[in-house]
Amino acid sequence: MSAFPEKAKVVIIGLGGIVGASVAHHLIERGWDDIVGIDKSGIPTDIGSTAHASDFCYTTSHDYLSVWTTQYSIDFYEKMGHYARIGGLEVARTGDDAWMAEIRRKISSGRAFGTDVRLVTPAEIKQMFPLIEEDQVQGGMFDPDAGLVVPRSQTVAGKLVDAAEKSGKLAMYGNTPAQSLIVEKGRIKGVVTHRGTIMADHVVVCAGLWGRLIAGMVGEDLPVMPVDHPLTFFGPFNEFAGTGKEIGYPLLRDQGNSAYMRDTGDPATTEGGQIEWGYYETKAPRLCHPRDILEKHQARLSPSQRDLDMEQIIEPLERAMELTPILGELGYNEGHSFNGLLQVSAAGGPSCGESQKVRGLWYCVAIWVKDGPGYGKLIADWMTDGRTGVDHASIDYARFYPHQTEEKFIEGRCFEAAQKIYFPAVHPREPYASGRNAKRSPFHEREKELGGYFMELGGWERAHGYAANEHLLEKYGNQVPVRENEWDNRHFWRVSNAEHLAMSEDCGIVNLSHFYMFDVEGPDHVELMEWICAARIGGDANIGKGIYTHFLDDEGMVRADLTVIRMADRCRVVDGADAGPRDFHYVKRLAEDRGLDVTVTDVSEKYITIGIWGPNARDTLKKVVADPAGLDAANFPFAAIRPIEIAGRPVTAFRISYVGEQGWELHMKYEDGLAVWDALRATGVMAFGVETYANSRRLEKSLRLQNVDLLTQYNLIEADLARPKVKEADFRGKARHLEYKARAHQPAMLCTLVMTDNTDSKGVKRYPVGTLPVMDADTGKVLVDELGRRSYTTSIAFGPTIGKNIALAYLPWAYCQEGRKLSVEYFAETYPVEVVGIGYKPLYDPENLKPRS
Repeated sequence: MSAFPEKAKVVIIGLGGIVGASVAHHLIERGWDDIVGIDKSGIPTDIGSTAHASDFCYTTSHDYLSVWTTQYSIDFYEKMGHYARIGGLEVARTGDDAWMAEIRRKISSGRAFGTDVRLVTPAEIKQMFPLIEEDQVQGGMFDPDAGLVVPRSQTVAGKLVDAAEKSGKLAMYGNTPAQSLIVEKGRIKGVVTHRGTIMADHVVVCAGLWGRLIAGMVGEDLPVMPVDHPLTFFGPFNEFAGTGKEIGYPLLRDQGNSAYMRDTGDPATTEGGQIEWGYYETKAPRLCHPRDILEKHQARLSPSQRDLDMEQIIEPLERAMELTPILGELGYNEGHSFNGLLQVSAAGGPSCGESQKVRGLWYCVAIWVKDGPGYGKLIADWMTDGRTGVDHASIDYARFYPHQTEEKFIEGRCFEAAQKIYFPAVHPREPYASGRNAKRSPFHEREKELGGYFMELGGWERAHGYAANEHLLEKYGNQVPVRENEWDNRHFWRVSNAEHLAMSEDCGIVNLSHFYMFDVEGPDHVELMEWICAARIGGDANIGKGIYTHFLDDEGMVRADLTVIRMADRCRVVDGADAGPRDFHYVKRLAEDRGLDVTVTDVSEKYITIGIWGPNARDTLKKVVADPAGLDAANFPFAAIRPIEIAGRPVTAFRISYVGEQGWELHMKYEDGLAVWDALRATGVMAFGVETYANSRRLEKSLRLQNVDLLTQYNLIEADLARPKVKEADFRGKARHLEYKARAHQPAMLCTLVMTDNTDSKGVKRYPVGTLPVMDADTGKVLVDELGRRSYTTSIAFGPTIGKNIALAYLPWAYCQEGRKLSVEYFAETYPVEVVGIGYKPLYDPENLKPRS
């Protein structure tokens, strides 16, 4: 046996699971070598989730990244000869109209993201899955690409590791847990084990259930948590005896009962001759902190397989027997049934990417078998290129605020997430109940007095509207429809649209305390910002200005959308709550990589912002400032920044608008915020909610939102945000940006659509939320551009000024004509839309004083 290595380019912690094995495979595929993989168990793992996973894959999801990683993984397994594309059913029980509606929503999301799911009737379900009682279901969905990793994902992990070792590029060591990590000057330097210390340039944590313990070695935590998943087996079931099949019938999901079911094939196969029934607890999921997981010698079955109490499952199991009586007819295999630990996320997705504290330390945790190879590909590309082909903002570990990695927060959010693994259907605007009130503006109590309808973003409590303004519906009610469909109306307050209209007639103030701000200062701060920003930052003429700009990646794709306030001694970045932490860490890392003398400081809780907008914004603001004449247009041009004084408090006024109306962002110290709010409110100005700011008026003005409309799948020109002239100074992504700019036309453009008829088959007016596929009106096929990118709505909201639902979507160039008739699908029903703007083209512009219909 060779000596234990003293150094490596990469150490993978948790090599024995499907994720660690996939990362190793894909790193080697991208040209890496000198990789060492360790695992606290054998390789492949005999204690991790991979060792007991059900190994099935469904392609359906309501977000593109999840569908992409699953589709990639399915194809990967199949190319290895380890996938049974048997198909999967999802059923809605008779009388469960809510779940039937969710299935219809999944059909539409599936079409948007490129799956082949379709609706099926009870008779079709019975034909495909004879064990079901046909009269118990009203319909369902069939996913022809769903299936099973065969014989086990554990087998696949073993094969990947064996191949990597034989290539000479990987050395593996089982039963070798990481004891500590070596960090010097903020960089990973090595991993300590009982066999010895491996010095390394990169460490990738793929330790699954134990990932949080590894992160804890450098003072970090991961917002994920293991949870019990009851797995039960019934048999003998000999329907497929002699076939050699690992599975005979399609997979069956009964998500209205938070359960699934599958046969295990031929009794002679891996776990054959049984029915597996799995359940996800919806009332009291049993979370388990990784520090409480038993060691191998302490566990009766395995550290990740805990004992099952029949009381956990008796109620849903009885319901399951109504749907599939065979479960009551077969014997219950008590000795084979257990609670299999799996991971749930406090943030709605995996935690991947580079550590916030330690350069070269990477995380890849909270990933299921159906996505393992896909995430192996993402991490390998990310480590190699600094980017991925699919936008990864939604899973980037850099996106977390400090409070989101505190233990109490993680436990609360994971408890909620565990209740919703399968049931109920999660609304796109669904708020969390736990972890609230982490951050509140200095005038939060004033907003509560106004009857604020609060939602949360980045920990900040944000009112989407105010009960105190509901009298406005008496004036504007004929322009603000009642949303008859409960789903469309859920987590929406009608008063918000009335506030929108009132602000456009007069003036309003909005709480923008959620803005994420960080200062970039030091001798090289201008050099750094000039390199990182597509817009010109340098030059004395820019001092005292706010500069709207973007960060591009090396491929010239849009990575960030923000404003840089250029001061004499620093740049202040004003960013969105959702994107801010990620951009903050990105700027810090880039400064370090380029060897620049720069300090980057988070000041987002030291300063707060109030927006004041509307045709009367200037006159209203003049009532409270010490120097009213300073607000005149001649003295205060657009994008300028000026110091003003309100209620004796210093305020930085930035003339900019995200709603189309004239006005300012008012930036001030947190402790001065209440006095400024009260002074403004004393003028009689209305407070309006962020629904107007972030959704309805934004879309009427055709304004884009980072991580929603702006993604690294598209370039700045396709988003129609490129400046007419490219600056002379070099910047990241410039070469590719110039190539794109030289094209006769782009492969796609972000366009504005309006629904020309929103009446469904029941005669109900619909107001869509979420993602809708965009289709050719004649063929019904989803639009796909020459690069293979599918068209779907990135944003959608009702515009009360326009009186229609408005959406943004990237369309292939061939479809980019104003007046072009297309269609969208919502809950599996088709609605007509019309292209009304190619690129940036407002439907309502106050300067023209009239809406474009």
